[in-house]
Amino acid sequence: MASFFSLLCAVCWVFRPCCSVSSPEWFQNITTNLFSLPGDVNIGGLFPINQQSNNISLISEPNSIKCESLNEYGVGLALVMKYAVDEINGKRDLLPGVKLGYKIYDTCRHSSIVVKPTISFLSEKTSNALSVECNYTDYETSISAVIGPYTSEMVSVIGKLLGFFLMPQISYGATSDKFSDNLLYPSFFRTVPSDKWQVDAMVRLMEAFNWTWVAVIGSEEEYGQRGVQQFSKVAENTSVCVAYQALIPVYTDPGPVVQTIINNIVTTQVKVVIVFSLPEPAAFFFKQVIKTNLTGVWIASSSWVIHNRLVYLPKIKDVGTIIGFVDKLDTLDLLTNYTEALFRKMSEERENISPPKLKSGYPDNPCPQCWNLSPANVTLVNDPGVKRLGFAVYSAVYSAAQALHKLLECDSAACKWGPNTKIYPWKLLEVLRNTSVNISGTILEFDENGNPNVGYSLIEWIWNSSDVTFKTVGSYYQNKFSINTSLFEWHTKDSKVPSSNCSAECENGQVRRVKGFHSCCYDCIDCFEGTYQANKEDIQCTKCPDGFWSKKCSTNCTAPVFEILAWDTADALKIILAVLVLLICQVSVSIVFLIHRGTPLVKASGGVLSFLVLLSLMGGCLSLFLFLGKPDDVVCHLQLPLITIFQTVALSIILSISLQIFLVTEFPKKVAPHLHTLRGPGSWLFVLICCSVQAGLCGWFVQEEPSFSEYKAKIQINFLKTYLPCPVSPDKLAVMQGLNGAMALVSFMSTFMAIKPHHQYNLARDITFSTLIYCVIWVIFIPVYTGMTTNILTVSKGKSIVHVYFTLAGNLGLVVAYYFPKCYLLFKNPDSNTPEHFCTFLEGVPPTPPQEEPHPPPAK
Repeated sequence: MASFFSLLCAVCWVFRPCCSVSSPEWFQNITTNLFSLPGDVNIGGLFPINQQSNNISLISEPNSIKCESLNEYGVGLALVMKYAVDEINGKRDLLPGVKLGYKIYDTCRHSSIVVKPTISFLSEKTSNALSVECNYTDYETSISAVIGPYTSEMVSVIGKLLGFFLMPQISYGATSDKFSDNLLYPSFFRTVPSDKWQVDAMVRLMEAFNWTWVAVIGSEEEYGQRGVQQFSKVAENTSVCVAYQALIPVYTDPGPVVQTIINNIVTTQVKVVIVFSLPEPAAFFFKQVIKTNLTGVWIASSSWVIHNRLVYLPKIKDVGTIIGFVDKLDTLDLLTNYTEALFRKMSEERENISPPKLKSGYPDNPCPQCWNLSPANVTLVNDPGVKRLGFAVYSAVYSAAQALHKLLECDSAACKWGPNTKIYPWKLLEVLRNTSVNISGTILEFDENGNPNVGYSLIEWIWNSSDVTFKTVGSYYQNKFSINTSLFEWHTKDSKVPSSNCSAECENGQVRRVKGFHSCCYDCIDCFEGTYQANKEDIQCTKCPDGFWSKKCSTNCTAPVFEILAWDTADALKIILAVLVLLICQVSVSIVFLIHRGTPLVKASGGVLSFLVLLSLMGGCLSLFLFLGKPDDVVCHLQLPLITIFQTVALSIILSISLQIFLVTEFPKKVAPHLHTLRGPGSWLFVLICCSVQAGLCGWFVQEEPSFSEYKAKIQINFLKTYLPCPVSPDKLAVMQGLNGAMALVSFMSTFMAIKPHHQYNLARDITFSTLIYCVIWVIFIPVYTGMTTNILTVSKGKSIVHVYFTLAGNLGLVVAYYFPKCYLLFKNPDSNTPEHFCTFLEGVPPTPPQEEPHPPPAK
């Protein structure tokens, strides 16, 4: 067995490249000093390796801050910087002949701590002293570039100081957008995107799910404060309302404040909370959230979305749904192997060496505990947060190295480097501004404000039985937001998207009337007729443009629809049927009268004029067809004049006969000699005069009444659908129809009190009843017609139909009351159709009163 093992070792030694494919050759040359490496050119690193271990409210001495609580996350990021420098020195193709060194210091996430290493970075290279100069152009600092620090709070402390010396500063975690101001921070760069884009992405996410009622919580330091401010500012220009915002204390006890925050979240009834915080305050906040059993949708900022302090928090799955944005960075495939090799080498070197005495507060050794690191501690770099953000550290180191490569005019073999070569930070800064670097196929470049071309991945926490996984559900890069809503898993009772709104969504055709101080809290108000809801977020209804209208609660306006009395409609068919029936009656009467045209009855009824009455009544019926079909200018100019003039002809003839009866019965002796003239030329002249007057009124109507085209163009549109009649002014209709009514009334008055001739046909009775019926019909017409109101100031469909039927009724009344009794006499009592029965009306013989009739002698 031993011989077999020896043989296997020999084979592996011979073919050792094949047996160590995953470990590059430069792994053999890595150094074991974690936090410093002397080099020809040195860069500095600032990492949160420790956390403040004492809680003091007032700094009374320079060294009163104790940083003795190890932060494994910061150690892991520091190891990534060492890995990047060792890789650059090991490959020797980026800076051939030039050794890159580093000095890594702890920031302790405290302003009084981060200043110390920053001052040391600015010391003069040869003397290691910070001298006061009037001109720092030829001042070579001991450190050529600074990698870090991690948080925006720390950058705000040292950024302007480094900017004064124009020393390149490349942060791997400071995302506050204020550092994009290259006047205040002229030497600042970063390898993670600015919070400006993260805030925009968060607002886009709110809009995607229609979450308009949210709370924003931040940590009380630069990162959280700026994040809360920016989100609130951007939300003002959208439909998202910030119901509540607060900050979690970082340097004092956060307990009471966090409890107040949770109470206010419950009070405002928000279901979505944006947490723009560092990992430590966020972890404390969620501990309290878990205790109070508060659930909802939590939107995580990139600072804590995959941080192990939150991921492994007990019962974190009980808080609901966590969605967040993480920097869209690659992973470092060899980092784990490198760390294992490093820790193995450290263990081998220190196996027989006793550990030095732990000395806290010594800046050159920020992690005394790291002496005992072994391959078992490789989990330091396996943390998801370190894997993600590690690429940002790696990119920062490579960006500085690439700038050095260009400054020293390096090629693949050598750089222009000599004993007297000096690296001035301002020169390196000038080169860095225009540097892009290819990192494993990913091109990293900076814009004019030092921001990288890096976007975000939108991830959701998915809880399995024992751990948490992160599902990518969307992405964002500079205003381009994409999301796949079908990938989300909502940790709610019904597994559906939760809503977070102050007020329910308004229905279509309703606008929002804001109540209170938030635009998301509103009442829904209906849009009235003639107005519409143009956009979902409108706070007042929009008036319809000219020529358009809308019904109540509309989202658009439409052109009105005009109805007509089409020939195939039910109303039109009823009118046609009624007209035909009346025409049949009139034609039948005409035939009867034509057959008996020479008889005394026909002569007494007007003779030829009686036929003219029937023809005019027929014409009046036929003219009613002008109400059917599509109106135009010609039809509308003929419609009312024809109807009224035909009635005028008939009524003027009846009036002529009525006056004759009146004169014969009241003044028989004076009228008898002139009866032939009155019944002949006088009647025709009288009819002509009456028709001429009506014709004049018709001419006035045609002249003054607007044409159909003009009327239609001037209609005030306040309807969606209406009947389109010919324009008829009520005053003109009253005048024209009033003339006919006046003639009927005079006829009635002339015959109502006329003496009835004894043993003669009572012609006056027929005129009395026919004109009475006509007058009653048109008197009833007045309130019916005027009482019909519509939504436009013109005649409606109902008014047109009423006009037609009342015209037919008046026409029918004249035919039935005036002609039907005569027809009855002709058929039932033809023997009475003799001159003796009509002598008073035909010859002017004075009527004999009934009392003058001789009584027969009494029977004996």
